[in-house]
Amino acid sequence: MKKSKQETAETRERIVEAAAAEFRKNGIERTGLNDLMAAAGLTHGGFYRHFRTKNELVAEACDAALRTLTDNFVEAIDAGGRQNGAEIVTSRYLSAEHRDHPETGCLLAANASELARADQSTRDVATEGFLRLVDLIAAQYDLRKDVAKRRAIVAVSTMIGAIAISRIVTDPELSRTILEQAEKQLTGA
Repeated sequence: MKKSKQETAETRERIVEAAAAEFRKNGIERTGLNDLMAAAGLTHGGFYRHFRTKNELVAEACDAALRTLTDNFVEAIDAGGRQNGAEIVTSRYLSAEHRDHPETGCLLAANASELARADQSTRDVATEGFLRLVDLIAAQYDLRKDVAKRRAIVAVSTMIGAIAISRIVTDPELSRTILEQAEKQLTGA
């Protein structure tokens, strides 16, 4: 029995969401099609009904993951009332929760080295996601637009690097210190 267009779109979205989580959790190269389709509750055979190649899915999953991250930060800023938006994003991003749960966190921090070697389409999507984060942070600063953007580039780059390194180091105290110090430098606290 043939699926409706809506069912097909919903299945594709489920695959993209599962892939985004699996890529952040296990890495892009280490996640096989069998793994990501199983995570979506589907069989490997159905993959090619929705995507031509794994690279096509990687780009789409990257976009979805980065949009979700940005949308979550926008919601947090909106719910934060009078609290500084840049500080809200910084404290959430540089949290132990984010460090310990890459599958729900920032794809850039989880997969930076793989994304650097990805195809042009995926790198374009990663660049757009990075710039959305930069624009979100820049909009929180009460500075001239060009100054705010430069400051936001440094902030987002620092946050991505701090999360990545805090996951690499084997000393829990050092990991915690990396996150704390990055947050202090970015918020002036």
